[in-house]
Amino acid sequence: MPGGKALMIQGAGSNVGKSLLVAGLCRAAKVRGLQVAPFKPQNMSNNAAVTADGGEIGRAQALQALACGLAPHTDMNPVLLKPESEMGAQVVVQGRRLATVKARDYAALKPSLMAPVLDSFARLKAGVDLVVVEGAGSPAEVNLRAGDIANMGFARAADCPVMLVGDIDRGGVIAQMVGTKVVLDPLDAAMISGFLINKFRGDPRLFDEGYRLIAAQTGWHGFGVLPFFDAASRLPAEDALDLPKGGGSGAFKVACLALSRIANFDDLDPLAQEPGVSLRMIGAGQAIPGDTDLVIIPGSKSTRGDLAYLRAQGWDIDLAAHVRRGGQVLGICGGYQMLGQVIRDPQGLEGAPGETPGLGLLEVETLMTPDKRLTRTQAVHAATGTAMEGYEIHIGRTEGPARARPFAHVAGAPEGACSLDGRIIGSYLHGMFAQDGFRSAFLRQLGAQPSGLAYSAGVEATLDALAAHLEAHLDVPGLLALAR
Repeated sequence: MPGGKALMIQGAGSNVGKSLLVAGLCRAAKVRGLQVAPFKPQNMSNNAAVTADGGEIGRAQALQALACGLAPHTDMNPVLLKPESEMGAQVVVQGRRLATVKARDYAALKPSLMAPVLDSFARLKAGVDLVVVEGAGSPAEVNLRAGDIANMGFARAADCPVMLVGDIDRGGVIAQMVGTKVVLDPLDAAMISGFLINKFRGDPRLFDEGYRLIAAQTGWHGFGVLPFFDAASRLPAEDALDLPKGGGSGAFKVACLALSRIANFDDLDPLAQEPGVSLRMIGAGQAIPGDTDLVIIPGSKSTRGDLAYLRAQGWDIDLAAHVRRGGQVLGICGGYQMLGQVIRDPQGLEGAPGETPGLGLLEVETLMTPDKRLTRTQAVHAATGTAMEGYEIHIGRTEGPARARPFAHVAGAPEGACSLDGRIIGSYLHGMFAQDGFRSAFLRQLGAQPSGLAYSAGVEATLDALAAHLEAHLDVPGLLALAR
């Protein structure tokens, strides 16, 4: 393919740190003066970002784009799978919803997606010096090799050299690496140009023998052992495995419900870093603490399903008690829809056609419609007059008397809704807390003490620190030299 060069990062397992490594390599390449872009052929995540060209991609690729100094674009993640149930997912191709399919049917659809994947890759590659590609899951999942577009299927189609990453923090990393070589087809294994070990804790010299053993058993060249990067928690996470467990020990107590299909949970990251805030994720079987000041009901990929899940945990009862005590509630996107009187889905867009009673905390109703709203939004917070921005990524329209008390104004039109006493708030705006001015005004309005945290500047500084971390412990020049 014409244009710049490319290098692919694949993992010996899921959640080995591929996304973070790609972000760090992208920033390291940018510091070197290279024009660089991220690419992930296929991603599975309900944490999505709205792109400049009006589509959606995985949140990790948006962070990687930031590391490159680029605006997110749909070509950076041409296939995005958004799980809606245990058995099925929405398929988004080049930023637009294609279909909702069951897992067993996706295998039949997958081969047809290689063409748009390669199309996006070629377009991206033509405009930069380097593309850093992220695989998905592991190439060792050879049972999924037929029609693969995420790992070796893509690497071979695009003639992209592969760096294999092992996660030593989980244990068994020697078996991960050597076992991957054993199960791979020889032509797939030939795409691997080297390996590195991630998430080491302690003295890396203690792994010297294991490192040499991997090299000897696989024939791959090692590019280093990377110590655990503690500052990773300051960067937006994508995988539900990385859901914040909570943060801070501040006086203002925030509880967020960990819904089964939670989406866009990086909304919480700035709050978790506020010194005056104590954020706690409430998991299945846990009660909402009685001393909570603000309960957040986050976004969901399956609003009606997660409303049933919420009730199954008894959180509806906890929420009613919280409101009686004078507590405050914020529903974001799907959480906003849950706060209303009813959610109607006559076309069965989220499952069986029908309707589900809402929590009854806001005088609004939601009608699910097939058109998805994807937009970056400039707004003004109604209560404080503070300028803010965020993004919308949802299906459904929400209307009702409470809309006369909007959360914000967008181009003069009302957005969201508030209860008469202002303690129950609903909004479709994701990403609002990343805006320092708004976050401070919102917390102050609710009775909390903002800290002056510069969140976005902190993300940039952490990306710089990540690149420096890679430079200090890996053969970064050697890695970049592998690209072709």
